[in-house]
Amino acid sequence: MSNNQFKRGELYSVINGMASTAVARRLQKNFRLAGLEITIEQWSVLYHLWKQDGLSQQELCNRTFRDKPSITRLLDNLEKQKLVKRMPSKDDRRINLVCLTEPAKLLQDKTIELANQTMDEALVGVGKNEIEIVKQVFQKVYDNLL
Repeated sequence: MSNNQFKRGELYSVINGMASTAVARRLQKNFRLAGLEITIEQWSVLYHLWKQDGLSQQELCNRTFRDKPSITRLLDNLEKQKLVKRMPSKDDRRINLVCLTEPAKLLQDKTIELANQTMDEALVGVGKNEIEIVKQVFQKVYDNLL
């Protein structure tokens, strides 16, 4: 017997990312309004590289929860925009390391500021205790499916 209090379809849409989709759309809009020509998907890759530059493509797959073809396509487009460059690993030439360029480094502060602004907009009226509960619930859902 299910212990959820939602209709299955409602619960699926919540867990499947109704809120995250709304946040992503707003962040994309805020990027556009600021004149930034990057997508949310590209930003998520840059975000992980800002935290640790020189990650392998596989590590970017793991950290962004994307498959190899998706990461390859994102990196191709980021390279065209001259925001990243791929370099063979010195230890294993089969592995490409992804490195930030100077223009990408210059985007960090502005995009983080816009992301924080977007989250502030999204969390109006939401208390810290509610945020903690949501984090705990989603962590349990995630852990249950590993």
